[in-house]
Amino acid sequence: MHSSETRPKLFILDTNIMMSDPSAIYRFEENDIYLPMVVLEELDSHKTGLSEIARNVRQTNRMLDELMGGASHEQIVAGLPIPGATKVENGKKTGRLFFQTDDFEQIKVSSLPGHKADNTILATALGLQKKNPERAVIIVSKDINLRIKAGILGIAAEDYYNDQVVDDVSLLHRGLHVLDNDFWDTHSKDMNAWQENGRTFYKITGPLIKQWNPNDCLCTDDNQFNAIVKKIEADHAIVQIARDYTQSKHTVWGITARNREQNFSLNLLLDPDVDFLTLQGSAGTGKTLLTIAAGLTQVLDQNRYTEIIMTRVTIPVGEDIGFLPGTEEEKMTPWMGALMDNLEVLHGSQEGGTFGRNATQDLLQNKIKIRSLNFMRGRTFLNRFIIIDESQNLTAKQIKTLVTRAGPGSKIICLGDIKQIDTPYLTETTSGLTFAVDRFKDWDYSGHMTLTRGERSRLAYYAAEHL
Repeated sequence: MHSSETRPKLFILDTNIMMSDPSAIYRFEENDIYLPMVVLEELDSHKTGLSEIARNVRQTNRMLDELMGGASHEQIVAGLPIPGATKVENGKKTGRLFFQTDDFEQIKVSSLPGHKADNTILATALGLQKKNPERAVIIVSKDINLRIKAGILGIAAEDYYNDQVVDDVSLLHRGLHVLDNDFWDTHSKDMNAWQENGRTFYKITGPLIKQWNPNDCLCTDDNQFNAIVKKIEADHAIVQIARDYTQSKHTVWGITARNREQNFSLNLLLDPDVDFLTLQGSAGTGKTLLTIAAGLTQVLDQNRYTEIIMTRVTIPVGEDIGFLPGTEEEKMTPWMGALMDNLEVLHGSQEGGTFGRNATQDLLQNKIKIRSLNFMRGRTFLNRFIIIDESQNLTAKQIKTLVTRAGPGSKIICLGDIKQIDTPYLTETTSGLTFAVDRFKDWDYSGHMTLTRGERSRLAYYAAEHL
C-alpha cells in the first residue's frame, strides 16, 4: 500500500477488493487486515452465478475457510496468522487477519443515515479508531464515494494498488521507437547486413539495444528506415526491414496502410512468428479493419489458419437492452457492429460486381465465427486466428483465461482503447489490455503497437482529440 503512516497499520478491506482479487489478504506484507461482518454478508450475496465476480467470491470464501480451519473462537478473536506475512515486531505478532467480533453499532454519525453497507464499514472504522488509538486504521476500497466519505469523517482511505500494472499509463510499452538522426553514428560500428528469403536483416550494436524488446518497431524521423527487432542478444540485436504496405502493390485484402503505425501493425499481423499481438489506440485508428483484413488474407489466401474467431466482452455503453433471443452467435451479433461495419468496407474493395461481392460475403460468414466469452472456459482453439475486441474492458484474470485457450497454430490479437473503459472498478492502469501489453513485452513471439492517428474521418479524428 502507498500509506506513509508510521504507526502500526490495520487495513479494513471493502467487499470490492475481495471480489476483484481473491488473494488480496496476501498483498499487505506484514500488516494486519480486518474484515467487517458486512463485507462477509456482501460476499455471501454475490457467491452464486457464472460471472467472474461470483467465481472470485467463491474462491475468496474457500480461502477464508481454509485459514479458519481448526481455529478456536479465541484464536479467531486474537487474529489468524496470514501465511507468508506473519512476523514478530516489538514482541507482537503482525500480519494477522481479524474478523469483526465487536459491535460498533452504538457509534452513530448523523451524516451516515440508514444501514448501507458502506456506512456500516465507516462506522466500524470509527469504532476501531476509538478502540485502537495507537494504530493507523485505513480503509482500502475501489469505491471512490466510500473513500470520499471516509475522508470527510477523518478516516484514512486508499485505493487498492496491487492490481495496477504500471503506476502511470504513460509509462506503458508503446511498441515503437523513433530513432534520433544520429542513430547510425552511434550504432553503425561492426554492423552487418544480409538478405534471407527475400528479406533484409541488420546486426546492430550500441547502447539503445538495451531499451528494445523482441518485435519492437524502429523508424527514423524521415521514415527512411522502418524495421522490426527480431532477436535481442547481450551485445547486439537482429532487425528486419519492414514490408511497405502503404503501396498499392502490397495491399492486404484490398486495403493499404495509411501511416507508419498501421504499416507496422500489418507487418506484425502477417508475421507467422508472432503468436500474440496487442493493438492499442483510440477510435478510428484502424485496429479492427487491419486485423480483419490480415485475418482474411491468412485464412482464405494463405491457408495459414482455418477460420477467424472474434469475441468481446458484452459491456453496454448505455442502458442494457435486455434479453436477446437466438443462438450464441445470434446473441453476440448486436455486439459485433464493428465487425459488420469493417466487413462492408472490405466487401467494397473486392472486384466482381454485386454478384462477386455477395459470393464473398457468403464465404466470409462461413470463415468468421462469433463467440461469447461466457463459453470459453475449457475450450482449445487449433489453427485459429482469434480476435479479442474491446479487451480494455477485460480484467487481468479474464485475459489469462482467454489467452490460455490458444492451441497449436493459433494466433491471438487483443484490440482496445484503454481510454474507453466501461467495466466498473477497472482503470487504465488495471485493465486486462494493459496487463497483457506489460507481461508479454519481453516474449520472443509477441508484439505490440500503439496506433495514434485516426483514419476513420477528419470528424472522428477531431472528436477523439478534442471531446
